[in-house]
Amino acid sequence: MGYRSQKVTGERQAGGSELKFYEATATIKASPARIWALLTDAPHYTDWNTTVDRVEGKIAPGETIKVLVKVNPGRTFPVKVTEFKPNERMVWSGGMPLGLFKGERTYILTPTANGETHFKMREEYSGPMLGMIWKSIPDLGPAFQEFAQSLKRAAEK
Repeated sequence: MGYRSQKVTGERQAGGSELKFYEATATIKASPARIWALLTDAPHYTDWNTTVDRVEGKIAPGETIKVLVKVNPGRTFPVKVTEFKPNERMVWSGGMPLGLFKGERTYILTPTANGETHFKMREEYSGPMLGMIWKSIPDLGPAFQEFAQSLKRAAEK
């Protein structure tokens, strides 16, 4: 299990615009269905996820949810569930109007041959305001690692 934090340098998207991201991975001794159940159960996120204060709304295709996280107390992040493939992949998208700043969190569950599941969570940031906003984003690397560890512990119970 590990995480990768991209705070100083970024990648380039098609078209040359900058992209910055955080990523965490874990190999979990549980089925994708077990992990998916945890990732999509908004009322019980705080039962297992030590990085989140609250998730409001229903985690379902096309729904907008509100996420309150410990690393940025008092701030609510509204995101829309823009992709939802049960037991495989989910994407939450948010940001500023006109694409000035965009954040997109992707969860990917990949079953392995030995019955485990490879979990990957990646949050990408892009848009013309990225350079300015990036400076105000706290280092999310440790929180991403903690998220993956918390999910692993809960799924393997």
